[in-house]
Amino acid sequence: MKQIGIIGGLGPESTVEYYQSIIKKYQKKENSLQVLPELYINSINMYNIFKYISEERMDDLIEYLGNAARKLELLDVDGIIIAANTPHLVFEEVQKQVEVPMLSIVDAAVEAAENQGAENIGLLGTKFTMEQNFFKKPFIEKGKNIYVPDESTQQYLHEKIVSELENGIVNPETKKEFERITREMIEQHKLDTVILGCTELPMILSEKDFSIPFLDTMQVHVDRIVDFMFEESKA
Repeated sequence: MKQIGIIGGLGPESTVEYYQSIIKKYQKKENSLQVLPELYINSINMYNIFKYISEERMDDLIEYLGNAARKLELLDVDGIIIAANTPHLVFEEVQKQVEVPMLSIVDAAVEAAENQGAENIGLLGTKFTMEQNFFKKPFIEKGKNIYVPDESTQQYLHEKIVSELENGIVNPETKKEFERITREMIEQHKLDTVILGCTELPMILSEKDFSIPFLDTMQVHVDRIVDFMFEESKA
């Protein structure tokens, strides 16, 4: 069975959820609770990621993530994932730092949106994910319409994600505001799905409170990871 290396800590809360979700879906696929996947987690500092992006130090960002990936590669893993959306800003450059394949959360999200038949898509996440093109471009290339909130709303969402959700804090007032913003986007753009493009957002937003399906990037990523672990290794 293939082994996976996880670049985690981006943030800690979602890394724990990744770990538990991979185990549950692995056991479900094996149809047994008496098996466990072999995983390696390299937990790095998410605040370094935010700092490098904010200061537009892309070379430092690539080196920091590349170093984390290379450490996992030394453990002889079969594949590597970054357990967050925002660092995928430099995913292709980090992939070049290692020989083993890396599994992209963006690719998993695009495939899931295709399977849903989604056309008008809302994207929520950190400011970096919403304002940059790395996440939106693959959807646009597939002919999808993808929408993000206005700049001031992006800043509000980002601040709450970093100061509260990344630290495991779910504030009821923040939850109400996130829900209001999401409903306004759905109505304004006639959305048929909303992408939770930050792995902490499921802590505060749930599709059961809305009239359309959501696309949880962490869960579709985990699905892809577990499928990869069961694929036969090439000779």
